[in-house]
Amino acid sequence: MPVKGNILIVDDNEYVREPLGLMLGFMGHTISYAGDGFCALEMVRDNAYDLILLDLMMPGMDGSEVLQRLKADPASRHIPVVMISALDDLDLVARCIKLGAEDYLFKPYNEVLLEARVESCLMQKAWHDQEQHYLDQIQQERQKSEHLLRNILPVAVTERLKQGEKVIADSFAEATVMFADIVDFTQMASGLPPDQLVTLLDNLFSVFDDLVQAHGLEKIKTIGDAYLVTGGVPKWRPDHVEAVAELALAMQTTVAQFAWPNGMPIQIRTGINTGPLTAGVIGKNKFAYDIWGDTVNTAARMQEHSAPGMILTSQMAYEKLKDRYLLQEQNVLSVKGKGVMKTYILQGRLLT
Repeated sequence: MPVKGNILIVDDNEYVREPLGLMLGFMGHTISYAGDGFCALEMVRDNAYDLILLDLMMPGMDGSEVLQRLKADPASRHIPVVMISALDDLDLVARCIKLGAEDYLFKPYNEVLLEARVESCLMQKAWHDQEQHYLDQIQQERQKSEHLLRNILPVAVTERLKQGEKVIADSFAEATVMFADIVDFTQMASGLPPDQLVTLLDNLFSVFDDLVQAHGLEKIKTIGDAYLVTGGVPKWRPDHVEAVAELALAMQTTVAQFAWPNGMPIQIRTGINTGPLTAGVIGKNKFAYDIWGDTVNTAARMQEHSAPGMILTSQMAYEKLKDRYLLQEQNVLSVKGKGVMKTYILQGRLLT
């Protein structure tokens, strides 16, 4: 089936352009007219055309200059242009083809040749539009995939995978780890319908996610009702301990705004530790960015020994925070796998 299109005829002679338009109109095309190059460029900016028939010899701005401007503009360079002229000059034909014209027609027009060349150019435009549509769809899907990947993995790690790294495994001489979990979660959650429970957790953890992002930290994962965050991983920052401390204090303040359906306030207990750790991406069908090491285990132990509403830190974290934060020494704990450890309660920032 012949392709129908929206065609712009550019010619300073109305006795030439209008008969040409009538001829193409009878073929089923939609026709617009421009009497000079300036008007043509303005119309192209404001309308979508599938083909431009452009007279070469026009006063003010000739067809070759209009052609150059059309092909120099990314918004119009894909529109096929057929040059038309009464001059049978092969040098002009060659020059226009080099400038980007798709074809050339001499006056007076041969109707059969005109129809064939117009249809050829319109098919070319249709193929281009279809290809661009597919490319746009591919780009949209790629953006969706990248957005999903960025929600699963840290941005810096995603970029490394895109650049072709096969194994993501890093060792950090010092980083800070924070665990937080919801007090009495199992008991309180057992009586809730699934949708109500998931909605409650989603609302709370979404607020925590916003706080993590605001403090420039990295959420690693949630494990049931537990929330795991790191500072200084995967991107190093010298104030990782302070940043995690600020996050922990902000989370304690924020969680006070949440309550169980029975009206009981939701509380969290938090543990913080600082030290070396390993981080990397694991998994084949489902990627996961995770952290390992004694530093992580100790942070988990701090959280386990913390009380409701308490932020418990290790000796390592305390040493980094003591000059700027108020910390209260807690009883010495016997921590599984670690022996006797000093712990401290983070209460807030020191007044300056």
